[in-house]
Amino acid sequence: MTNAYSFEGILIMSLLVICTCAYMRRVPRLKQWFLSERKGLMGVFYKASVIGTRLHVAVALTCSLMAFYVLILK
Repeated sequence: MTNAYSFEGILIMSLLVICTCAYMRRVPRLKQWFLSERKGLMGVFYKASVIGTRLHVAVALTCSLMAFYVLILK
């Protein structure tokens, strides 16, 4: 179990948000519901989806490294 208030927890949560928002960007109905606002609190999800789609290789590599770290090393 990862503590949410540690650096690892924050990194894991941010990766999960980025991956989830990037997936929601690919589904038209979810994109219309969640990613239509570009400002405010909902704008954070839009920006996370942009990061996930533009840096998909780096995000996938980081997710793989964090999975290896959590499952094997920790």
